[in-house]
Amino acid sequence: MERKKTPLWASHRELGAKLIDFGGWDMPVSYPAGTIREHRTVRESVGLFDVSHMGEAFIRGPKAREVVGKLTSNAVESAPPGKAVYTLLCRPNGGIVDDCIFYKRSDTEFYVIFNAGNVDKDLEWFRNHANVDCEVEDVSDQTALIAVQGPKAVGMVDKLADGTLAAMPSFTFRDAQIAGVDCIAARTGYTGEDGFELACSNADALRLWYALIGAATPLGGLPIGLGARDTLRLESKLPLYGNDIDDDHTPLEAGLGWAVKLDKDFIGADALREQKAKGLTRQLVGFKLVEGERAIARHGYAIVDRARGKGEEAVIGTVTSGGPGIVVGGAIGLAYVPVELAKPGTTLTIDCRGKDVHATVVSGKFYKRPQ
Repeated sequence: MERKKTPLWASHRELGAKLIDFGGWDMPVSYPAGTIREHRTVRESVGLFDVSHMGEAFIRGPKAREVVGKLTSNAVESAPPGKAVYTLLCRPNGGIVDDCIFYKRSDTEFYVIFNAGNVDKDLEWFRNHANVDCEVEDVSDQTALIAVQGPKAVGMVDKLADGTLAAMPSFTFRDAQIAGVDCIAARTGYTGEDGFELACSNADALRLWYALIGAATPLGGLPIGLGARDTLRLESKLPLYGNDIDDDHTPLEAGLGWAVKLDKDFIGADALREQKAKGLTRQLVGFKLVEGERAIARHGYAIVDRARGKGEEAVIGTVTSGGPGIVVGGAIGLAYVPVELAKPGTTLTIDCRGKDVHATVVSGKFYKRPQ
């Protein structure tokens, strides 16, 4: 089957990107600068990401507020217009359907951006729980999305928008013209840096992309591939659906309780209230391999307790994400472990392709941007 292409695909080819199959999309994993330089560029200057493979939809109608309130774990429905809210969609048993950002335009209109691999599943979930008074409009195939991230991102985009965006607080959005292109500009991102995510029509995507590249290049900015997007989000301890969160884990286990309002009724709330009352048995933690260990703990590697044995009986947890800490140093990762091993400073043993290596549980994010 032929891979899907974003509206910026031809530009990626011209820029020398290495293209890979990413969930059926032909996407740039890196450009000639390479993942390490791309990662550092976002931390130090500004990076441009084509994330047009993401899903987008509008939820509209007289009962949109009621429907969104039922669907989302966070207080999306009660947010003021112009607010962007990170939230989870949960199953009745508390498992995670997806994590996404809802953008509230009014009580009768919400915009939502969700993970590329979950487009069909999420749209079905929205429609199954909507009603005749609430329309779900899929605009994924008509919408391009470009993320602009890094310490120089806000000033750069603000200049292209004639000084209309710099005063926007984090996790807000507004309609804007950027380099003459009509956009939804959101002060959001997935890198741990400040910046914007800009949604526009497919027809305007190349015009906006080249304007952003033209503005970023003198600042030392670069286009950024999926490889650096992953290392950036890992350093910032941002979960990836399908790795760190999924149908088999709850937001409370994943450390996302801050995005769960248990005083409201939503799908999965009863199960999560019960889980909180009983107490967690497992928890997602960040870890860093101890100095001197020459390994990377990758997704799927087992956390083991050798006192239990040598085979499957020794497995007590699983690495969900892992890679090099490009700015923070060492090898870092995320893993589900028994709650008694989740305390910062605890030593974990990880089976890295048959070799036991040791890691230390780390509190909070690996990387926090300078204020």
